[in-house]
Amino acid sequence: MLPSQKPANPNFSSGPCAKRPGYDVGSLDLTVLGRSHRAPIGKKALKSACLDTARILELPEGYRVAVVPASDTGAMEMAMWSMLGERPVDVLYWESFGQGWATDITKQLQLKDVNIHSADYGQLPDFSKVNCDHDVVFTWNGTTSGARVPNADWIDANREGLTFCDATSAVFAQDIQWQKLDVITYSWQKVLGGEGGHGMLILSPKAVARLESYAPSWPLPKIFRMTKGGKLLESLFTGATINTPSMLCVVDYLDALNWVESIGGVNETIARANNNLSTIEDFVAKHEWIEFLAKDKTVRSNTSVCLTLDLSPEQVKSVIKLLDDNAVAYDIGAYRDAPAGLRIWCGATIENSNLVALLPWLEWAYKEVNNT
Repeated sequence: MLPSQKPANPNFSSGPCAKRPGYDVGSLDLTVLGRSHRAPIGKKALKSACLDTARILELPEGYRVAVVPASDTGAMEMAMWSMLGERPVDVLYWESFGQGWATDITKQLQLKDVNIHSADYGQLPDFSKVNCDHDVVFTWNGTTSGARVPNADWIDANREGLTFCDATSAVFAQDIQWQKLDVITYSWQKVLGGEGGHGMLILSPKAVARLESYAPSWPLPKIFRMTKGGKLLESLFTGATINTPSMLCVVDYLDALNWVESIGGVNETIARANNNLSTIEDFVAKHEWIEFLAKDKTVRSNTSVCLTLDLSPEQVKSVIKLLDDNAVAYDIGAYRDAPAGLRIWCGATIENSNLVALLPWLEWAYKEVNNT
């Protein structure tokens, strides 16, 4: 029999992710629309996006935040093309996006002194092999593998190199040791359920010093340039964007930040993601036909939860289609480069009651496809 209750919100996509509970586009402050982003009203909104982010995340003193083009990808490319090349690079990856950064570093930037530390989907590489006197590039949370860095203890506090961290599925959902990171990037569309197309770039004082002391040998496109005359463009970190942003997306982001504060801050958004993961862990523990791609609980993501089923890839597609056709869960197929399975977003905007309602449907769809 069909389960009796459906999720009130079937949006479990890993990006763009579900909007916050109670979201209403009509409640946004739209006075900034139709105005120049360089007018006082636009600059004020963009400055709030930078400064409120730093305050809510409790970033260390001296860390700067900027809104940059092209989502998390743009922020990472901007950082790598602007700052890598001064010293050797260690790259860590265990899923598709981290592998993409390794490809950019070796094939596009064509850096020669590069050490790659990799692992299969669901696992992590050996962090003890990382040389923190090199620049280090890694993802905090493997969005397509369901495996995350459990902590930053492996990063030397007295490192000579810079650490570049793609933290797009981790910020606002996982406990990040900011002082161990020099370049952090993420996008609004993940844990906050914001809109796509804009990236956030966070720089430590060490990263700023690199920008002001080192110039790469290759040309930099305009949207990558963060210095002028050897000095940091400070205005970039107070709301003066390099290109024209969508002010509708900006006010949507400010709405998401206000929501984080209204529910108790980052501790609460982390707790919500952890609670969502626990709900799925309880379900998996009771059913032999489903497993986590990340079998080690200590490295298991609490946002991009990746699961495998004891079905063929074609049968997995049938499960996904059944859930979609019944308006129970949208967009939960594993990433195209990952092993066949499910990827259920469990970030803070996902209400736990919707996950509870989803799981009986998942069992029903499995039995339908498996003829049990």
